[in-house]
Amino acid sequence: MSSALSIRSLSAVAGDKEILRSLDLELPFGEVHALMGPNGSGKSTLCHVLSGKSGYEVSGGAVLDGVDLLTLEVDDRARAGLLQGFQYPVEVPGVHLREFVEEAAASKGFTPEEAAQRIEQAAQLFDMNRFLDRALNDDLSGGEKKRSEIFQMAVLQPKVALLDEIDSGLDIDAVRQVAAAVEAMRSPTVGVLMITHYSRILRFVSPNRVHIMIDGSVVDSGGPELADELEEAGYDGIRARLGMAPPEAEPPRPKAADLFTDLPFER
Repeated sequence: MSSALSIRSLSAVAGDKEILRSLDLELPFGEVHALMGPNGSGKSTLCHVLSGKSGYEVSGGAVLDGVDLLTLEVDDRARAGLLQGFQYPVEVPGVHLREFVEEAAASKGFTPEEAAQRIEQAAQLFDMNRFLDRALNDDLSGGEKKRSEIFQMAVLQPKVALLDEIDSGLDIDAVRQVAAAVEAMRSPTVGVLMITHYSRILRFVSPNRVHIMIDGSVVDSGGPELADELEEAGYDGIRARLGMAPPEAEPPRPKAADLFTDLPFER
């Protein structure tokens, strides 16, 4: 199966801090991959680098269906077929969801008739009809915002969908709804990279591969059973199995009572 996204020795530095370290990852067309890692491991930075966010010194390679992503501007990466679903979708007052998606579809070369047909089909599939003529993400719940992100991707038909912590901050019912939306994205023409902290969404999404990211690199890859191991052993257990050094200990935090010693409260 051909690769939708091929990442080789990708490194990224912000200021004087190296965040991504010679990262390798292969995402074939037609597959859903989960990328899991602890806080600060570089998962969101990977999305930022692939999408073209400024502020990083980047080396290595990232190829989307034969196109070198790192040579393209942000908008050209989107036209090439890379779309990102954001961890915190923003509200855009005054811009209706329908108008926003129509403009995005036009920029990708869809005719107005094609865009209207795709919007109608995707809105039905993802239960978004009642939001089409409301301001983008205005007064939506967390789950509705994440479902809206996936709806937009379904209309725009990317080659690679980056879902940055698509389950972040959702209750269990919303996780089920978003997971169903991710499953509905499966297609031979798209590869989905789903970034998550937790294995709970993987109860409802069946990933083809699971990748573990620690300290800026993908350190292990496997089937869904890898997420089960992570649930049991945690990241410390993964580190121990791979012979990695334990994470640096955080400095001790002050006790709450010690923070107020200079205040004139009676004890």
